[in-house]
Amino acid sequence: MTLNTDKLLNISVLAITISSVNQWSDLPLGSTSFWWIINGIILYSFFRSRKLFYDKSNEIYLKTLRWYLYWNVICIIRGCFVADNYWEWKSLIGTSLVMLLPVSINISTNAERVQRITSFWLKYALPFFVIIFPFLQGEAIGRYLIPISFLLLFLPCFSRRWKIALLLITVFVIVSYLGARSNVIKFGVPIAISILYYFRRFFSVKALNIIRLVLLILPFVTLILAALGIFNIFKIGDYLSNDYSTNVIVNGQRTEESLMTDTRTPLYIDVINSALKYDYVWFGRTPARGNETTLFDFFLPDDNTYPTTERFSNEVSILNIFTWTGLIGVVLYFFVFYQCSYLAIKRSKNSFMPFIGLYIAFRWCYAWVEDFNRIDLSNLYLWIIIGMCYSRSFREMSDQDITLWANGILKQSARKLYIHRKKIASGNA
Repeated sequence: MTLNTDKLLNISVLAITISSVNQWSDLPLGSTSFWWIINGIILYSFFRSRKLFYDKSNEIYLKTLRWYLYWNVICIIRGCFVADNYWEWKSLIGTSLVMLLPVSINISTNAERVQRITSFWLKYALPFFVIIFPFLQGEAIGRYLIPISFLLLFLPCFSRRWKIALLLITVFVIVSYLGARSNVIKFGVPIAISILYYFRRFFSVKALNIIRLVLLILPFVTLILAALGIFNIFKIGDYLSNDYSTNVIVNGQRTEESLMTDTRTPLYIDVINSALKYDYVWFGRTPARGNETTLFDFFLPDDNTYPTTERFSNEVSILNIFTWTGLIGVVLYFFVFYQCSYLAIKRSKNSFMPFIGLYIAFRWCYAWVEDFNRIDLSNLYLWIIIGMCYSRSFREMSDQDITLWANGILKQSARKLYIHRKKIASGNA
């Protein structure tokens, strides 16, 4: 049973890798229903792994995450009574699968399992990138290589050769499509976190916790400032003299695109106005429905006879969570990030986890800017990192243990040594 579950988990990661870039591929694979089935199998593999890999000693810390997951389930059940046509049922099924992704916590709190899954991705998915690369467009490159951004968080652990290799891949991701601001951020921030690690002696636990709290509170402050008309961070270009444009290729043609373009404020206006108009601020509209929009004209059926002004999902993660689960869901989601970043900074015995706690606080901020809600590598590794912060085994590692664990992702010899030391520590050697 363990072997079968191992294989299922590894295959699931490969499937998620393909689905992460399917939208931007010249050779798209499968239909919507096909990926529903695949995603269902993926979630089943995470659920099934609980009996084998889940460490029950972490349960005391996971109550907040469980409440968030339970509220998602309640909203999904409510959606079954809300859905009224084909498109709403389609939204309910697809979105519900995404909302259940936190079940991956069953493996992400397990250090050896995270190590094996990432190592498997490097062994099979990374070489396959050379084959699939010519068929990928735009931001697909960064979305495919997300596990590399995960490894960047542990850059100080690796040998000089691996550091150079990871940094070269990062440069390739960034320069391949500068218009994909998300890729620049998701690969740039882990490098910045690793750089901070080298100056760790200048950061006390208290200082790191203050930075964490600032990052967690920042979205609320910026939202209030924007609502009052004082300062809108999405209109930062209005406060700068340079437009910071870049040349990108769209449909085979080179065009100039401003990196300062505000594409988020209109989304916030649509989502908030829709929630107030239809009175679903607190409990959400369920994953069966979306927000009313003035930005897009949709004709859902093929015959274009049923126009709708409803958008089932947006590019901004927190707006989707608010629409589907209401303020209750947003608050529960916030406390997941609040608690796991707190544990990483205040309850860790190594120097790496506190800085990963800062990364988690950053991802809370970034959920207010982008982070598509889908089952892809970006969201999977977000929940893996959240699980690591919740995990007692990760937080109780020494710096030497973390270094050995990280190198075990890249080298089998280091992985064997890590497993051997773990057995000795547990008295099973």
